[in-house]
Amino acid sequence: MESEERNVNKWLITVTVMLPAIMEIIDTSVANVALPHMQGSLNAGTDEITWVLTSYLVSNAVVLPMTGWLARMFGRKRFLITCIVLFTLSSFLCGAAPSLGLLIFFRILQGAAGGALIPMSQAIMMETFPPYQQGMAMAIFGIGAMFGPIVGPALGGWITDNMTWRWIFYINIPIGIIAVTMASFFLFDPSYLKRTGEKMAIDYWGLVLLVVGLGSLQIVLDKGQQEDWFNSPLIIGFSVMAAITLTSLVWVELTHEHPIVNLRLFKNVSFTAGNLIMFAVGFCLYSSIMLIPLFLQTLMGYNATMAGMVLAPGGVATLICMPFVGAIIQRYDGRKVVLGGLIIGAVSMFVMRQFTLESAYFDFVWPRIVLGVGLAMTFVPLTTVTLSTIPKVEMGNATGIYSLLRNIGGSVGIAISATLLARFMQFYQTNLVGHVNPYNPAFQNRLSIIKGAIMSRGFDATAAEQKAYGMVTGMVQRQAAILSYNRIFFIVGVAFLVIIPLLLLLKKPQRHAPPPPAH
Repeated sequence: MESEERNVNKWLITVTVMLPAIMEIIDTSVANVALPHMQGSLNAGTDEITWVLTSYLVSNAVVLPMTGWLARMFGRKRFLITCIVLFTLSSFLCGAAPSLGLLIFFRILQGAAGGALIPMSQAIMMETFPPYQQGMAMAIFGIGAMFGPIVGPALGGWITDNMTWRWIFYINIPIGIIAVTMASFFLFDPSYLKRTGEKMAIDYWGLVLLVVGLGSLQIVLDKGQQEDWFNSPLIIGFSVMAAITLTSLVWVELTHEHPIVNLRLFKNVSFTAGNLIMFAVGFCLYSSIMLIPLFLQTLMGYNATMAGMVLAPGGVATLICMPFVGAIIQRYDGRKVVLGGLIIGAVSMFVMRQFTLESAYFDFVWPRIVLGVGLAMTFVPLTTVTLSTIPKVEMGNATGIYSLLRNIGGSVGIAISATLLARFMQFYQTNLVGHVNPYNPAFQNRLSIIKGAIMSRGFDATAAEQKAYGMVTGMVQRQAAILSYNRIFFIVGVAFLVIIPLLLLLKKPQRHAPPPPAH
């Protein structure tokens, strides 16, 4: 790689590419906690304000798979610097946006600029480190990737409470300036990406189909539960559009000489299996991260800060474990480490399915820590094994597709979990209400105890009975909710186990010994 020819320190390159990557990862989650403040400030409805999140995810998803193509078209260094500049500028514009419409437009720009930052950072790191150190490179990258979801919501909450929601965007400006400066000095295009003057045919059809197809799919996943899925003409329309355009995209990309997304990479069975596993890991990770704080805040009475304090130790466990995992896979078969990670992830979800309304803080924290260890054992070796069989010239394409499948897996996980939660709560509530009737002695006994307690506070018999029935209804709803959460935790745990057979399709990574010491 040319950066080695120019004798640029690999740790300087690491810091250079990690800065914009962490900035982008934090921005994916930082806005979530500020939505109510934005809603009041911009005079928007609840349905309207969620487009601040959806618009970012849609444009992000569209750019991810075309990263490698764009890097070849414009030169990787120039493209990366352009993305950082555009991301920083659109962050400033988001913070200054006077209306919801403009904020959504600037979030689309921000998401499009941010979409390329993760796969390009990953590709550059895979090339900068020699093969025997690629596991450690992905461990370092993984630390940055996990740092975002841990810090994002907490940072967003603190800034929103102590300053104003606009500062969650403004904080990107100094980071972006530093990242652009470092990229200008320390990054260089490798020789195989140098343009030799030949004109590349632009895949216009692929570009259009990719934008429309992935955009439609992301809107379906983000808005499906809110719009009641296929009872909504909006969701039906976008689903049909996504199905037609994505099917057409596959045909166009496989027949074009210079496709925007190189789907021929999926001929590599190990790469395909790795992507399917990462899709499922994204499904499990994002659904669990959505469910746990929702459970704590709606059923256990935790505030946002306390819910964050339950999630944080698991993230810290991942951060601590990742460097050790990076060192382990330099010596041992990464596939076996992934197997251990998936089993540990499943065990943590099976423990979570035993949560009750009487569970204490530590009961929630320790299975989250176990899940954090499992994720560290899965994320680093899976990324290393999946990308190790890809030639350098295709690394940008491969990392873009890999990141896209992780994100879509997360969107599918959140959409399915939210839908199952609503359906299961209806199901369990209907079942439990069947036991709340005058002919059930247990119910009558509980009702009379509650009624007596209320009357002892000075209420008359009629008012006490009404309040007692209201309290029993609330208890039924809470019990239905806890049963629903428990069942979904079990399903996510099974999902971890179902993907284990795919590990057999991963190619055993080659042993790369470190070079002998110089004499």
